[in-house]
Amino acid sequence: MRVVSAGEPPDEAAPVAPAQEYRTAGPTVLRMLVGAQLRRFREAAGISTEAAGYEIRASHSKISRMELGRVGFKERDVADLLTLYGVTDPERREPLLELAEYANVPGWWQEYGDVVPGWFEPYLGLEQGAVVVRVYEVQEVPELLQTADYARALIAVRHPEASGDEVERRVELRMRRRRVFDRPDPLKLWAILDEAALRRVVGGAETMRAQIRYLIEMAGRPNITLQVLPFSVGGHAAEGGPMTLLRFAEPDLPDVVYLEQLTGALYPDRASDIIRYRDVLNRLGVQAEPPTRTLSMLHEIEDRLS
Repeated sequence: MRVVSAGEPPDEAAPVAPAQEYRTAGPTVLRMLVGAQLRRFREAAGISTEAAGYEIRASHSKISRMELGRVGFKERDVADLLTLYGVTDPERREPLLELAEYANVPGWWQEYGDVVPGWFEPYLGLEQGAVVVRVYEVQEVPELLQTADYARALIAVRHPEASGDEVERRVELRMRRRRVFDRPDPLKLWAILDEAALRRVVGGAETMRAQIRYLIEMAGRPNITLQVLPFSVGGHAAEGGPMTLLRFAEPDLPDVVYLEQLTGALYPDRASDIIRYRDVLNRLGVQAEPPTRTLSMLHEIEDRLS
């Protein structure tokens, strides 16, 4: 194990940018940034996760969760870890401590805590902080591209026990998520829809027609790429089901894979897994109809709904 002398910054850890540069990224992305930097400092110092955990009276698994951005940060823990890693220069410590503080500020979606399950909250933060989202959907239109009526019909079916007010709260949350397309640097979305998602009539013919028209409108935006995977393709690269891959502006952050299930979600985080999902999405993009064909296909589906 390499020991870092007091005051000697780990030579493999890049300096942290001023916290103000990241404030708009959202708490989930900020936690990932802090975690990535802590991991870099720890590895540069040659310190194990077990030793780091012992320093802050925690397990090595907590250190792993911190480095992945899966948990919030206590300022004392971050300060103690930086001291352990030999990061004593205030110019290197203070930006990270400030970033950890910002990471504990709740995101706007916290006001919907009554309808957002704990397992979904991290994804909302990732989505709001991403610069690119790639998604493959099988059964429905991607949530970021849904109209209010289409979303309402889906939510009412999936939550039959929900009151009318709760359904509307869920719809409102889904509509607010679409603001990522209206920010100064709008989210880039690359969505591949299985033809089944477009043929399945949700909420009745009129609701579905409006949904198709909305997809036509959104497909015309320069930051949105929409492809359809037709039935005629047969077997394809994503037989396992829907998937989402998120990319961030910060070079320190790896892509994130999100796999939603009925009562939870998975985030495969091994580098080999991320590469595999990225490869599948790339192959789907080749198997699907090209984006130039999307509008004509959507118009054909709209006509059949008339």
